[in-house]
Amino acid sequence: MSSSAPNAVLSVSGIGKTYAQPVLSNIDLTLLRGEVLALTGENGAGKSTLSKIIGGLVTPTTGQMLFNGRAYTPGSRTQAEELGIRMVMQELNLLPTLSVAENLFLDNLPSHGGWISRKQLRSAAIEAMAQVGLDAIDPDTLVGELGIGHQQMVEIARNLIGDCHVLILDEPTAMLTAREVEMLFDQISRLQARGVAIIYISHRLEELARVAQRIAVLRDGNLVCVEPMANYNSEQLVNLMVGRELGEHMDMGVRTIGAPALTVKGLSRADKVLDVSFEVRAGEIFGISGLIGAGRTELLRLIYGADIADSGTVALGSPAKVADIRSPVDAVRHGIALITEDRKGEGLLLTQSISANIALGNMPAISSAGLVNGRDESALAQRQIDAMRIRSSSPDQLVCELSGGNQQKVVIGRWLERDCAVLLFDEPTRGIDVGAKFDIYALLGELTRQGKALVVVSSDLRELMLICDRIGVLSAGRLIETFERDSWTQDELLAAAFAGYQKRDALLHEAAPRNTL
Repeated sequence: MSSSAPNAVLSVSGIGKTYAQPVLSNIDLTLLRGEVLALTGENGAGKSTLSKIIGGLVTPTTGQMLFNGRAYTPGSRTQAEELGIRMVMQELNLLPTLSVAENLFLDNLPSHGGWISRKQLRSAAIEAMAQVGLDAIDPDTLVGELGIGHQQMVEIARNLIGDCHVLILDEPTAMLTAREVEMLFDQISRLQARGVAIIYISHRLEELARVAQRIAVLRDGNLVCVEPMANYNSEQLVNLMVGRELGEHMDMGVRTIGAPALTVKGLSRADKVLDVSFEVRAGEIFGISGLIGAGRTELLRLIYGADIADSGTVALGSPAKVADIRSPVDAVRHGIALITEDRKGEGLLLTQSISANIALGNMPAISSAGLVNGRDESALAQRQIDAMRIRSSSPDQLVCELSGGNQQKVVIGRWLERDCAVLLFDEPTRGIDVGAKFDIYALLGELTRQGKALVVVSSDLRELMLICDRIGVLSAGRLIETFERDSWTQDELLAAAFAGYQKRDALLHEAAPRNTL
């Protein structure tokens, strides 16, 4: 086996992987120095498996790899990283009880005489964090206190430290703001200039067009395309990925917008959510936009009772009746569901089966006298597997064996079995491929036709503009403005997202003491 190009840094030939069935088959691919190779495909197509093979986390069943012209057979992720092959995965590899600085340099803490040099550690962390736009974060902050988006940026910063020849980025922008995405793209350009080769895994085709020189498309474990990025537009790539055509517009079907089903008044908590009021009508999708840290997730947690508000009320129905919600149990009792953004940490039992996870929120329907009816549990799971098009071998398959998008479908499927009048979706399509996104959009449309009131938080403005009837914009904890369908533009939504911070900064500037000489 030999490299197919003189400037090849990595080559894979005949790579395959079989578990219960083949998930990768005969993959031939060459990665060139200083290039960005986009890797895309539906969830379950084999992207993560291929990247984990390259990153040393998975051993291939067949095939060979070359790194810098020599046989490459990493026995672990650590061995791959020592050679300069780094991977930023969707599943964050951070320790929440340690500080940002400690996580960044966990394997190489600066020390003198056996004692950690805190000053040196802090200085190095500030430099590493500045590269990915985390200047405003104190490096002594515990990682567990950061939101998912900021944790993702810490993970990226960690993998850029030291000697890096190949960098694999798996859905790196799924939880990033527009500003953070631009910082990441700037960093990618600098890495390319240094000769670093990058594999960029994403379902966001507009991003791939911006950063990638070539694109590789996987479908059902097979490589169906390796071509210059410029040869394909988004529609053609989607057709390659899913094997069917998807339109640019989403028909949510004929719906009747009814009376208010959810009324939020003056909801506040500390400095995270400040006097937020809005209502959502039956049959309506109300989108919530805003930058990371704007208070979007915190707002949903207050409505759901996961956090307790300092002030304000949540009311249901029409006429609105204030609901006493002090816990998620209270919220569910009142017919409110929350599909969390952190599916692995809060939404799933990863070591349990699909059927067990879907049954988790539906025990009364499948149990009697404290005993679960296995047949009913399997039938319930199969119903959601079919409805959500969850790629799996059976309801008994462990959730940890599913791709990220299919795991998210399991979370959503659990709640669809309950007759909740109000559903709160926090980043429902995070890490989900294009085809699966449209499946979920269609599902949201069906829920509204049933008269459900939906609140959808998303970092993808175009997604909100595609599916929502109205969009409220949070900025610095405040609901700045609410836009009606057909009266918004992407520029207006972005401007509103920054407006609260600009106003807050102006007030702080006015309140700051002035030197008088």
